Amino acid sequence: MPPFFLRKTILGIALATIALLPGAHAATPAIDPLTQPIASPYAQQWNRPQQPARIHGDTYYVGVGGLSVVLIHTRAGLILIDGALPQSVAAIKEHILELGFRVEDIKFILNTEAHFDHSGGIAALARDSGAQVIASPLGAQALRAGAVLDTDPQAGEIESMPAVENVREIGDGETLRLGDVAVTARYTPGHTPGSTSWTWLSCEDAEGKECLSVVFGASLSAVAADDFHYLGDAQHADLTPAFRRVIGDFAGLPCDILISAHPDHSGADRKLTQLLEGASPNPFIDAQACRKYAAINEAKLDARIAKEKAAGAAGAAAASNE
Repeated sequence: MPPFFLRKTILGIALATIALLPGAHAATPAIDPLTQPIASPYAQQWNRPQQPARIHGDTYYVGVGGLSVVLIHTRAGLILIDGALPQSVAAIKEHILELGFRVEDIKFILNTEAHFDHSGGIAALARDSGAQVIASPLGAQALRAGAVLDTDPQAGEIESMPAVENVREIGDGETLRLGDVAVTARYTPGHTPGSTSWTWLSCEDAEGKECLSVVFGASLSAVAADDFHYLGDAQHADLTPAFRRVIGDFAGLPCDILISAHPDHSGADRKLTQLLEGASPNPFIDAQACRKYAAINEAKLDARIAKEKAAGAAGAAAASNE
């Protein structure tokens, strides 16, 4: 038998030769560039553990504690909405398996908003499932770039994310069909230029009985960098009338169940806890949920506009005293 060092050399040559053979698969890298954590002061809070749950019919929560990710089971495969953080991917995949589904059966991944906390995990999930990613045109532009658009209210203050190469664009009011489920895109810009909410019917049985309208709501909050003005500036006109229309339209959506992109923005985090504890009736069923969510976010917009007006008045006063 050859000495140990020679055996090691022979083995190394053999393994290198196998790697070069046609059809040989490259080893999975020890560090996956698509799931590397994105640093954020909120990351730990957002990515806290959350048990998956069946919300209603074939609609399931598979996200983490502070970021909603929803799975819809259809007769022709699975639809996933959002991907949370890159560091959330492992938990999302575990939740899908725990519920008895396969990641490889995901056919579409829909996106609410191209911010790293809702889109950061999409590149890895799309790669691992082979799913087609769907977003609004402006959302798709940001996903392909792996960065928010220059017109985003938080541009310059929000982290980049893994870029998504293959994104299919969907129009406002356009319906995506898979098996027995139809999901409709509802443009809800304001928080981001390409924000999109998604609506569908969730039924308790195959005969289409006991169906409820579900809304996966994008963030509607007027969160922005200090130098961004919803009231308008040299870069853009006053955005508040359009944002108010979006919020008003959202309030009027058919909405028996609301799942907001951040669960705590609509009380969905509390409802998940109640649901997992066996609460009855289903705590997610609330025909006023979208109206309540709209009212909360209109109040936030009012507060933001008041802040901008106050800053403008203070600046004008300072200028007049110079």
